[in-house]
Amino acid sequence: MNVKKMIPIKLASVNEEEEIEDRLLRQGWKRLTTIGEPRLSEIAEAYRGMGFEVHVETYKSEGDGCNTCLDADQEMGKIIGTVYTRRAAVPQKDDELF
Repeated sequence: MNVKKMIPIKLASVNEEEEIEDRLLRQGWKRLTTIGEPRLSEIAEAYRGMGFEVHVETYKSEGDGCNTCLDADQEMGKIIGTVYTRRAAVPQKDDELF
């Protein structure tokens, strides 16, 4: 009787950052930028003011690209995040000033 040997294959694991980004993109979020404070808060508030939903993920070093500047800033204690936006589900009311 001829018995085939099965070789167990372990699926490659996807790193956590890719899983988060994939989930956000499937939910309709758009990745805008990765940036540090104080611009991070300014960008988030500006997009909220324009009626967008804003989601910020803590920066984690990614792949083989050049992340030297961001990594160095983070090591020095600077807060760095990746900004995602999407159109708000509920339209924002008109501003009385305009």
